[in-house]
Amino acid sequence: MELNQYLEMFIEESKEHLQACSEHLLELEKNPEDLTIVGEIFRSAHTLKGMAATMGFEDLADLTHKMENILDAIRNSKIKVNAEILDVVFESVDHLEEMVFDIADGGDGKRNVQATVEKLKRIEAGEPATTDTEEIMAEQEVAAAVVATELEQPAQRLELKLSYDDFEKTVILQSSEQDFNAFEITVFLREDCLLKAARVFMVFEILEKNGDVIKSSPTVDKLEEEQFDSEFHVAFISKESAEDLQKMLMKVSEVDRVVVNKISRDVFVTKTTAIDVPVEEVQSQPAVQETVTAVSEEQPKTAAAKNNNKSGHASSKTIRVNIERLDILMNLFEELAIDRGRLLTIAGDVNHGELNETVERMSRTMGDLQNIVLTMRMVPVDTVFNRFPKMVRQLSRDLNKKIELNIVGAETELDRTVIDEIGDPLVHLIRNSVDHGIESPEVRRAKGKPEEGTVELRAYHSGNYVFIEIEDDGAGINREKVLAKALSKGIVTHEQSLTMTDKQINELIMASGFSTADVISDVSGRGVGLDVVKTTIESLGGNISIESTQNVGSVFSIQLPLTLSIISVMLVEIENEIYAIPLSSIIETSIIRHSDILNAHNQKVIDFRGKVVPLVFLEEIFEVPRAEQKDDGFHSVVIVRKGDKLAGLVVDSFIGQQEIVLKSLGNYLTNIFAISGATILGNGKVALIVDCNALMK
Repeated sequence: MELNQYLEMFIEESKEHLQACSEHLLELEKNPEDLTIVGEIFRSAHTLKGMAATMGFEDLADLTHKMENILDAIRNSKIKVNAEILDVVFESVDHLEEMVFDIADGGDGKRNVQATVEKLKRIEAGEPATTDTEEIMAEQEVAAAVVATELEQPAQRLELKLSYDDFEKTVILQSSEQDFNAFEITVFLREDCLLKAARVFMVFEILEKNGDVIKSSPTVDKLEEEQFDSEFHVAFISKESAEDLQKMLMKVSEVDRVVVNKISRDVFVTKTTAIDVPVEEVQSQPAVQETVTAVSEEQPKTAAAKNNNKSGHASSKTIRVNIERLDILMNLFEELAIDRGRLLTIAGDVNHGELNETVERMSRTMGDLQNIVLTMRMVPVDTVFNRFPKMVRQLSRDLNKKIELNIVGAETELDRTVIDEIGDPLVHLIRNSVDHGIESPEVRRAKGKPEEGTVELRAYHSGNYVFIEIEDDGAGINREKVLAKALSKGIVTHEQSLTMTDKQINELIMASGFSTADVISDVSGRGVGLDVVKTTIESLGGNISIESTQNVGSVFSIQLPLTLSIISVMLVEIENEIYAIPLSSIIETSIIRHSDILNAHNQKVIDFRGKVVPLVFLEEIFEVPRAEQKDDGFHSVVIVRKGDKLAGLVVDSFIGQQEIVLKSLGNYLTNIFAISGATILGNGKVALIVDCNALMK
C-alpha cells in the first residue's frame, strides 16, 4: 500500500480538525476559564499531529506538537489563558491551514514558521515545567491506572488472542534470547471509523518502523479488504517497550484504544513440549506478564454510542464520496432526463395507452430520482460560513474595532457547485461591512451606539432560491459621497444623477473600479471587490441588492438558485429556432400590439404597468434568418428582470414551460454573447439558453 491513496482523506480530515480548533479557540476567547474547551482543542491538535506524522509531513507535525504543548500546559493549569497566548495559537492554526492547503495543491507542506515557533517556545519556557514532560506523565498515569484496575481483577486479565505454529513459536523464543520483546497487540477502532483499511495501514506503518510483524488476525489480505469488525490482533517483536508502542499507535486517528500484551517466554517453552494439549487448556495458561492499555479520550463518546445501539437506537451511518463521482452521477442522470423528454414526445405522438402509462410512471420515478441526486449534491453553507468568525476577529483587531459576528441559518443547503463559487464574494462583502460599515468605538460612542458593532450573516430558503444576507449596524452608505465619487469617475452623468433613486445610488458601489476609501489598506480601498462580487453572483444565475440607511446600517442580499444543473425555462420560438429563457428571470409574458410600441432616445419601448420598459428583439440579437418578414400586427413579449431593471424580449411565439438540463457549449464556443448554454429537447433538437443578464447590461 502507498500513502498517496490516503492523501485525500488526510487533507479532508485535517481541514475538519483545524476548523474545530478555530471554532473552539473563539469559544475559549469568550470563556477563558473553561478548560473543557481547551481539552477539545487539544484532542483535535493531538489527532492532527498523529495523522501528519504518519503521512510523513514532519513540519506540520512539529508545529502542531509545539502548539499542543501550550494547550496541554493550559489544561493542566500551568499556563493561564490570555489574549497574547490566544493570538499565537491562532497564528499557529493559520500556518497549519496554509500547510494543509499547500499539500492539497500538490506541495510538500513546508512553510517558514520559525517566528511562530519561537513565540510558542517563549510561552512554554515561562512556566515551571515543560509540557512534554507533563504529557508523558499524564499518559503514564492513564496507563498505570488501567493496569492497576486490571491487577485488581486478575480473573479478567487478557490472554493470548492468536494461535501460533511451531515456526512462529521458535521465532518468538529466539528473539527473546536476543533481548527483543514479543507482544500481542490488539487495536480497537472507533465504531464510526471510516476507511478502516487506511487506519490498519497506518498502524502497520508504525509497527514496521519499530520492529517485525510475525502474524495478524485477521490476515493482512482480509484487513486490506476491511473484512473485520472494529478490532484486530498483531503478533509483534521489537526492542521498544509496551508503553512506547501504545503511545505510538494511539497517535493514529480513529483508534479508540490499544492493548499491548507482552508474551511470556515460559509459555511457549512449556507449550512446545505438549503439542497435543487441547486448545481450552492452552488458553487457560497464564500467558501475560505485562499489559498496557491505552484508551482514547473519545472513548466515553464511543461507549455512549454503543449503549444507544444496545437500546435500539440506530447510529448515524455516513460515507465520504468524492465530488467527482457525484458529478458523474449527475451527468448520467442528465442524459436520462434528456431521454425522458424524448420518450414523452414520442408517447404523445404515438398516443398508445400502455406506452403513455409506462412513460408517465417512469417520469414520476425520474422525478423522485432527480430529487435524490440533487439532494446528494447539497452542502450546508456552514462549510463556507465557518471560516468567517476567525476572519472577523482578526479584522477587528487590525482595524481597532469591536465587532461581533452572528451566524444564522448555517444549516441551509446549497448545491456544491454554488458553494464552491460563493466563498470569495462573501469574503469581500464581510470585509466591506467590517471596514466601511462598522465605525470605530469612539465614533459609535459619539453617535450613541454601543461600542461593539454587529455583523449578521444569515441564510434561508425561499421557493427555489437560497438567500444569503449580510447585515451590519454601521454607518450605512453615504449617498452624497458615493454620487460625488461616481460623477468624478464618469460612472454616471450629471443628468442621470438627478433622476437616480436611493437604491440605484447604493448599487453604484458595485461599479467597476469604484471605491470611497480615503486610505488604501490591505482590507479595502483598492477599487476592486464589489464589482467582482456582482459579476460572480450573476454568473451563478443569482442577483445582489443593497438596502441602506445612513447611520443605521446596511443589508446586502444575495439571491441564488438551489442548483445550476437542471433549471426551469420558458421555451420560445423565433422563425424555426427554439430558445430557452430561465424562469428565474421572467416576470410574465404578454401579447402586445404593434401600435403599443413607442420610441424613446432611439430605443423602442412599451408602457408596462406604468413603467417604461425597453424592448429587445431577439431575432436581431441572434441574427435569425427569415424566409419572409413577420407582420401580423402583434408581438409576443417575455418581460424579464435583472435587479430593478426590466426588459421585454420580443419573440415569435411561446411554446411552454419545461425543465431542461443545462449543457455547456464547450471550449470552442466560449464568450457567445447572451447565450449561457444549450439543452437537448425531447424531439432531439438543440435549444440555446438565453442569458438575460447579458442582454440587460
